This record gives sequence, structure tokens and C-alpha cells, in this order.
Amino acid sequence: MPKTRPSAGPENPLVVAVAYDGLCTFEFGCAAEVFGLHRPEMGEGWYRFAVASVERGPLRAAGGVRVIADGELDLLAEAGTVIVPGWRAVDAPVPKALTLALQDAHARGARILSLCSGAFVLAAAGLLDGRDATTHWRYADELVARYPGLRFVPDVLYVDAGSVLTAAGSAAGLDLCLYLVRRDWGPEVANKIARRLVVPAHRQGGQAQYVERPVPRERAGGSCLGPLLDRVRGALDQDWPVERLAAEAALSPRGLHRHFRDATGQSPGAWLVAERIVRAQELLEGTAIAIEEVALSCGFGSAATLRHHFRAVLGSSPAAYRARFSTTGC
Repeated sequence: MPKTRPSAGPENPLVVAVAYDGLCTFEFGCAAEVFGLHRPEMGEGWYRFAVASVERGPLRAAGGVRVIADGELDLLAEAGTVIVPGWRAVDAPVPKALTLALQDAHARGARILSLCSGAFVLAAAGLLDGRDATTHWRYADELVARYPGLRFVPDVLYVDAGSVLTAAGSAAGLDLCLYLVRRDWGPEVANKIARRLVVPAHRQGGQAQYVERPVPRERAGGSCLGPLLDRVRGALDQDWPVERLAAEAALSPRGLHRHFRDATGQSPGAWLVAERIVRAQELLEGTAIAIEEVALSCGFGSAATLRHHFRAVLGSSPAAYRARFSTTGC
């Protein structure tokens, strides 16, 4: 896996978002928020942002918003990154001019991103043939049925297939945009942007946790588990069996499971593994300590156990993750 050096930046910093009549406002906002804001603290080389219109004239966007683009599809010829923020409907035809512009941009070396239903546009352009891809879980069956040449990846927030990247549901577009910042600039910069947005720099898990499930009755910060979760996060190297967790929360094991589900949407064990993975990521990015020591510091006990959980959650080995995202030069 190629190493991403921090503060390197993209070779071509121009990001062009595609706008169309019926524009998905939220998905477009994700792209604009990450790539379109002036960030003088980032110095030279930070992204430039433009909007390319599929149709002429002011465009309608969801919520009664009108959009006036910077130019037409010829802007894609100058872009280093092109973003398709959703599409007006999964069964809406994709104009030939748009598919040709995307094909030309990709052939020239631009990275092409789709957010949510924008995957249908990339598929119509043939850019997903033979590639891993994802989209919102509601549209998965339709995408696979219509474009059997792609390899659909379920239960993920986004897929990086190199020069073509796809995000799942609407908010997963923000995850993918932050991931691209991480790929271009390294974890410290991505973390800084995420803090400005008040969102996690990297969310664990996939779409399965969001499919047709009730909204939790209370969140961890406002439940009786808040102090316990803070204690566990500060001592991840220790053993935390359910019996200990329940005792420290003054709950029965059964009550603990119920409160965990309500507060975090996960079982105690799943939450603990996710927290240990987050800590492992921090150590792999920011230190040069050995993988075995990372495993012990996070409570996994051995490098083999760390590798097992790391690959199950992130689809990568700890060593490969460090090679890509380390800020220490190791």
C-alpha cells in the first residue's frame, strides 16, 4: 500500500462538484463544507472548489434552494477530483454529456467520487464496471440489478477503489470527504477538519447499524453509563469483562446490556472492541511503538488478536494502516 505523507496535498487541488436540477442539497453541502470553505490556516495547496452545472440556468435543489453554478461540464476537464453529490432519482436518466465528461475526466487521471445515489451516475458512465462500490442500503438491490458488472460492497460507509470512490447514505458522504482529506494530507489535517465540523474523523462500523432500527432512547453522554464509558476509555489496557462493567455501573449484567444498547446501539463487547480499535489507530498514526505494544496498550493482549479485529473492522492490517497514515515517518 503506498504511503501517504502528511501535508503532501493532492497533485491537482481543484475539486469540482456536479450540480443538476433536483440537486441533493445535503450531499452537495458535505462536499462544499469539506472542500469549498476558505481555510487560510492550511496554507498553499489547499483545495480549490467549483461547481459545474449539468443543465443551463439556475438549478433547483431540495428544500427550495436555487443554485447558480460556476460553469458547465467543461470544468471537469480541469479538475483533480470530481464529486457527484447524489442524483435526482435512481431511475432518472443520466445525460450523455455528463457520462462523457466523467469518462474523460477519469481517463485524464481525475479522481471521481459519488455520494449516496450518485453511484448510479458513475455506474451509468461505466466507471464502476469491475470495481468495488457501494451506495445507500435502500438502493443496493436496484444498483446491483441494473449494473451487474460492479462488485457491490454492503455494510460499509464508503469504498475506496483507487481513482473511483463511492459513499453509502447521505451522511456517509461526509465520511468519504474526510477520508479523502486524510488520504491527501494525512490524519492530523483530517482530524483538524473533523474537529471544525464537530464530527468523528473516522466512524467505525457500517450501514447495517442504521438499517430500519429504532432511534435509541438515550445517548451515552446522558445515560447512567457516561462515567463508566469514560473510565473504560482511560484504561483500555485492562480487562473489562461484562461482570466488571456491570458492577462498576451498579447494574445487573442483563441491565448493563439493555443500557448499552439504548445508549450506544451496541453490545458491551462490540463497543469495547470499537473503542480499542480507535485507540490502536491513534497509536499507529502518532507513535512508532511496536505492533505488539500497540496491542497490549489497547487491551487486545496480542498482535494476532489486534490484527484479527483490525481487519474485521477496517479491512486492513495494522502494519498497512501505519504505512499509509503514520505521521512519525516510520
